[in-house]
Amino acid sequence: MERLFWHIIAGILAIFLVIRIVPGVALEVIPGKSIYFGIDFDQQWKLIALVGSILGLINFFVKPILNALTIPLKILTFGLFSLILNMGLIWFLEIVFEEFEILGITPLFFSTIIVWLVTFFLGLKR
Repeated sequence: MERLFWHIIAGILAIFLVIRIVPGVALEVIPGKSIYFGIDFDQQWKLIALVGSILGLINFFVKPILNALTIPLKILTFGLFSLILNMGLIWFLEIVFEEFEILGITPLFFSTIIVWLVTFFLGLKR
């Protein structure tokens, strides 16, 4: 349970850093459309918390399954497929949340690196 909490914190911190540091990445409130679970997300910090929490949940529940399924590809690519997998997870968030916008492959790559660094420094990369 504690690891889940830290994954969510890492996701929130990573999304916050990504939208502040990486040009081409934005998270903007859409008035009248930013409603999830019956809650109106009318401020950016609420959206950061929501998107970061979802990223943390994906990293905790879905990513280990995807890691296990893609072991052969990781062996063939000497581990570089992990980067593609992480980019795919962040791209999935961009598709699900229309408020979260990544303009191109370069911002997606740097966003992935920042998410990886945050999880690494919080000790969640195992």
